[in-house]
Amino acid sequence: MRVNEGTTDRVLRAIIGIVLIALPVFATLPIFANGMIWWGSVIVGAVLLITAITGFCPAYRLLGLKTCADC
Repeated sequence: MRVNEGTTDRVLRAIIGIVLIALPVFATLPIFANGMIWWGSVIVGAVLLITAITGFCPAYRLLGLKTCADC
């Protein structure tokens, strides 16, 4: 696995991932009453957080994209 995400990309992914995980857990919004939406938000947030930590995005690899300057 090679890093294919830049610093800004990783920070944004981490922030959005944390929000998507925390929102259904701590918010009492009616949209999260549906279990499918609740789990969908948590799973997407976890994937974003994992890709931010590792610096590798499989979708970027498939599309041939890189957001880092030195990779």
